Amino acid sequence: MTKSSRFVIASHVLALLAHGDGEPLTSDWIAGSVNTNPVVIRRILALLAKAGLVATQEGARGGTRLARPAEEINLLSVYRAVETGELFASHPQPPNPACPVGCHIQGALAPALDAAEEAMTKSLAQTTVADVVRQVKTAK
Repeated sequence: MTKSSRFVIASHVLALLAHGDGEPLTSDWIAGSVNTNPVVIRRILALLAKAGLVATQEGARGGTRLARPAEEINLLSVYRAVETGELFASHPQPPNPACPVGCHIQGALAPALDAAEEAMTKSLAQTTVADVVRQVKTAK
């Protein structure tokens, strides 16, 4: 099972942009901070731009900056911008309906999975990129 790191990378990128003085940063510079390939950063930046979270300018002084204040960007919007699909995937094949567990497992798990997703959504919605930057600055 492959886990996605897009949300963590996107959060890092946005915190980095918010941490600076508003000057646009290049994907190469951002990649150095994240310790990944600039192509990965450009893909994340494209998703963040599509969601209206960052703006990119081309040219000699080009780069990426936040499209709005860090206080107005919550982590739920970041998550939704870069992650696809359900938080908890359903079984790839329908369980055996003749099995006493298989015929009821999805319904039995649904309340717990829904509650977990709701808790995550609530937590991310209450945390902004500015909050993350404050945590980074106090961790020094």
